[in-house]
Amino acid sequence: MLICATCAVEREEPIPDLCPICADDRQYVPEDGQHWLSLDQLAQSGGQAVLEQNEPGLIAVSTEPKVGIGQTAQLVVTSQGSLLWDPVGFLDDEAVQSILEHGPVVAIAASHPHMFGVQVEWSRRLGNVPVLVAEADREWLGRTDPSIAYWTGTVSISEGLALHQTGGHFPGSAVAHWAAGADGKGVLLTGDSVFPNPDRRTVAFMRSYPNRLPLSGAVALRIAAQLGKLEFDRIYGNFNNVISFGAKDALLDSARRHAAWTRGDFDHLT
Repeated sequence: MLICATCAVEREEPIPDLCPICADDRQYVPEDGQHWLSLDQLAQSGGQAVLEQNEPGLIAVSTEPKVGIGQTAQLVVTSQGSLLWDPVGFLDDEAVQSILEHGPVVAIAASHPHMFGVQVEWSRRLGNVPVLVAEADREWLGRTDPSIAYWTGTVSISEGLALHQTGGHFPGSAVAHWAAGADGKGVLLTGDSVFPNPDRRTVAFMRSYPNRLPLSGAVALRIAAQLGKLEFDRIYGNFNNVISFGAKDALLDSARRHAAWTRGDFDHLT
C-alpha cells in the first residue's frame, strides 16, 4: 500500500502512473509530477498524529508535519462508540492507542474522496472497524477491503449521530450530524460541499477549491434546504475551520448569497 503525496489517499497495487483523485479537475498533480509515499517513510521523517479536544466529546486529529491535503479528522465520542470522520493520511501505534483511549471506534467515514486518507489502514489497526463509503463515490476508492460498506441517503452511526449525503463537491459528498454537540444545540461536520470561510460567518460551496470552480447557485440552495431540516448551531470544517455559533443561519444566508452572485445579481459591483 502506498499513499499519494499530494492528497494522502491510500492506494493498493498496481500503483497507477497518476493518482486518479489528483488528476481530476477538482484537484491537481504537482508541477514536479506524481510522488508516492509509505507509512514507514512518513514515520521515519518524523510524522505523528496530534489529538486536541475541540469540545467535550469531539477530538481533532491532525498530523505534524502536514500529510497530503492536511485535513483535520474529527473523533466524535458517544456512549455507543466513536466515529472517526475524515481520517488523516498517517497513523502509527501511538495514534491508534490515543484514539482508543476515548473508547471503541464503531465507524470510519469521509465527507468525500479527497478525505479518504488511509481509511482502510485505520480500520485494520482499530479492529476492522466498518469503513462507510457513499455508493455514489465508490469509483474513487484506491483500496478495497472487507471492512468497506456502501451507503446512500442517510445512515445512523449511533443515537444522535448520523451521516447525510448532500452531493455537491462529489455526488456522494456527506456531512455528519451530531445532535449532542455544542451543548446540545447540534454540530455539523462538513467537507468541501459546505466549507466554513476564514471570516467564521459564512460558508462556501465549491466543486474545486484549488482550481476555483464554484457549484451552481441551485446546488448551494439545494444543500442548504436539505441541511436546514437538521438542528445545529456549530459547524466544523475539514481543516478544523469553525463557525462557533449561529451556523444554521450562516449556512442558509451563505447559500442565498452564493446563488445571488452566480445568478448575476451583483454584476453591477464588478
